[in-house]
Amino acid sequence: MFLKYRNILALVLLMFGFSTCVEQTRSASVWNDGRFEAPLRDLDGIIREGKLRVVVDYNYTNYFVYRGKPMGFKYEMLKRLSNDLGVKLEFVVSNDLEETFRGLETGRFDLAAKNLTVTSERSSRVDFSRPIMQTRQVLVQRRPRSGDPEGDLFVNNQLELGGKTVTVQKNSAFVARLHHIQEEIGEKLRVVEDSVAGVEQLVSMVASGEIDYTVCDEHTARLYSRHYHNLDVSVPVSFRQNIAWAVRKDAHRLKEYVDGWLAEFQETADYKQLQVKYFSADRHMTRVRNSYHSMVNGRISPYDEIIRREAGAGKWDWRLIASIIYQESQFDTTASSWAGASGLMQLMPETARSFGVENTADPLQNIRGGIRLLSWLDSQFKSEIRDQDERLKFVLAAYNVGLGHVKDAQRLAQKYGKDPNRWNNNVDYFILNKSRASYYTDPVVKWGYARGAEPYEFVASVLSNYGHYKNVIPE
Repeated sequence: MFLKYRNILALVLLMFGFSTCVEQTRSASVWNDGRFEAPLRDLDGIIREGKLRVVVDYNYTNYFVYRGKPMGFKYEMLKRLSNDLGVKLEFVVSNDLEETFRGLETGRFDLAAKNLTVTSERSSRVDFSRPIMQTRQVLVQRRPRSGDPEGDLFVNNQLELGGKTVTVQKNSAFVARLHHIQEEIGEKLRVVEDSVAGVEQLVSMVASGEIDYTVCDEHTARLYSRHYHNLDVSVPVSFRQNIAWAVRKDAHRLKEYVDGWLAEFQETADYKQLQVKYFSADRHMTRVRNSYHSMVNGRISPYDEIIRREAGAGKWDWRLIASIIYQESQFDTTASSWAGASGLMQLMPETARSFGVENTADPLQNIRGGIRLLSWLDSQFKSEIRDQDERLKFVLAAYNVGLGHVKDAQRLAQKYGKDPNRWNNNVDYFILNKSRASYYTDPVVKWGYARGAEPYEFVASVLSNYGHYKNVIPE
C-alpha cells in the first residue's frame, strides 16, 4: 500500500466505532422513484464489506478476456487499486453511460472506471477523480481510395460535417459536441445515438463500412487506426478535454483515496509499463487480431465447442467449465501436476478410470470425465446445501482437494461453531488451515493433512474468472 494513504485507512477503521448512526442509514435500502435501490456508502463501507463495486466498459483495451485470462488497462489498474485497499473487486460491465451515472447515483456502483470526459453537466451528477489523461475528440472515417466513389464522403474539417450522419454512443459527450458543431457551422447534421455498441465497436463499424462516421477520443482512435488501416482519425472536433473516473457525489473519502492513489500510481514505472502494454506495444495489436480475444468472436480456447457440448449435456454453464480448465491447465492437453493429475481438467489416474477416461490427453475424454466428476460431487452436497451458488464453492473445493478433505473442513466448522454449509468465512477458513497440525490432527478429521491454500485459492480464482467470462462472453 502506498504509505501516504495508510493514514486514511487507519482513520477510516478508527471511525468504524464512532459512525454507527451513519452506517445504519447507509446500510438500509434507499427508496427512490417507487423502487428500492442499493445502499449508499463511502470508503468505510467498502472496507467493511471487503468489496469495491466497479463499472467498466467492455472493449479491446480496458477490459476483455484473452485466451481465458481477464486483461485490460483499466482491469490491471483496478486490480492494483483493490490490492492496495485490501478488498475484492466486483466488476459490472456496461457501455451505457446513463446506466453508469445512474448506478453511481443510486449506490449500485462505487466507482466508474471509464474514460469519462469531464463536463459541467456530468459534474452536477457525480464527482470526478483527478484527470487520468487529456485528449480531444476526433472524427473517425474511412480514407478515400483512388477512383473510389466514396471519396466524396471524406471530411477534411468540421465545416464539412453539414448534412452528414454521424453515429456515436448514446448519452456520450460526443453527442453534445456534435450538436454544438451543428450550431457553430449553421448547418444540420444527423446524430444517431447507438445504445448497444460501445465506442470501439462503432470504430470497427466505420472500418467495415456499416456506418460512415463516428467520434471518439484521440488516443483510442489512434490505437485502432493501427488495427484498421483504412481509417482516418486526423480531423479534431473538440479542444483537449480532461478524462477521469467518477464516484457518487457524496463519496468524499473514496474520492480522496482514489485521487491520492492515482497521483502516486501514475508516477510509477508499473503504470508506464501498463501504458506500453496496452497502447504502444505491438503485442497488443497481435492480441486484437487473435481469434481468442473475446471482442473478436467470444472464443476462450480451441476446445470451446467440446466444452459447450459436454457442459450442456451435463447441465453446466460452459463458461464455468472453461474457467476450471483455465485454472487447471490453461488449456494445455499435456499439462501434468506433481501429484499425477493430467490433461485439460487435471484428472488423477484413479478418477479418470472411474469416469470412463482411457486417455487423459484426449480433450473430449478429459473434459467429459471432468464434468462427470463435477456432477458426482454436486450430488454429494445437494441434500445439505440447497442453494446452487453456495454449493458450487464446495464442489469446486472438492474437485481440487478431494471430497474427504472438504467434509473434514465441514466437521471442523461445525465443531467450532461455524456454519458447515456456508463457504465464505466458515468452511473456507478450515480448509485453508488444514495444513496446521492443530486442525488436521483433530479427532473429527478423517483425511489428515491437506495443502489447504490450494483449494482455497482454486475456488476464488475459478469463480473470479467465471464472473469475468459471464461479463463478456455470451452463454
